[in-house]
Amino acid sequence: MTADDRRRQPRSPAAHAAVPTVDPRRGFLTKAVAVACGGLAFMVPAAAGVWAFLDPLRRTGGAAKFLPVAELSAVPDDGVPRQYPVITDRVDAWTGFAAEPVGAVYLRREKGAQDVQALSATCPHAGCFVEMEPSGRCFRCPCHNSSFTLDGGIVAPSPSPRPMDALECRVAANGAVEVKWEKFRAGIAGKVVQG
Repeated sequence: MTADDRRRQPRSPAAHAAVPTVDPRRGFLTKAVAVACGGLAFMVPAAAGVWAFLDPLRRTGGAAKFLPVAELSAVPDDGVPRQYPVITDRVDAWTGFAAEPVGAVYLRREKGAQDVQALSATCPHAGCFVEMEPSGRCFRCPCHNSSFTLDGGIVAPSPSPRPMDALECRVAANGAVEVKWEKFRAGIAGKVVQG
C-alpha cells in the first residue's frame, strides 16, 4: 500500500479520538489576551522613553541666582557705567554648556561707594542690546532709538515702554560683585520675569 492509498483510507474511530479538536473561540481569546499582554509589556518602556525624552521640555528655568560678574576693584568709582558679561553654566533642553555668556550688564559705582548699581544691557522695548552713546551721557538702543539716562531712566521721546531693567546686586565678602541674573519680557510696561 502506498502513502497516497493510506491517506485516502477512512480513519478508524480510535484514530479520530486521538486527534484533539480546538474550539475556535478559545483560540481567539488566547490570542487576544496574548496581544493585550504584549501591548502592555510594550507600553511601559515606551511611556518611560517618551517621559525621558520630553523631560527637558517640562523643566522650568528655576529661580534666579546671584552670579559673579566682576571684582569690586574692577568697577571704577567715577559714576560711569561699564559693561560686563554675565557668564554661567546653562542647560538648553538636552545640551549643557559650561561657562557660557548669557547676557551682559552695566555696572555703575559712585565715588567712594561700596555699593554697585546693575542694569540689564537688554532693551525693554524689543530685546535688542543697549549700547553706551559715544559721548558717554546716555544709553541708546540701535534697533528703534530708545534712549536712557545713565541710571536707566527713559529719555523722551522713546518707544521703550519702561526704563532699563535694574537688577539686584550685592558685593560678596571676597569682593566679587554678584548680580541676580533675570531676563524680563520685552515690549510691556510691567517688569515681568521671562519664564
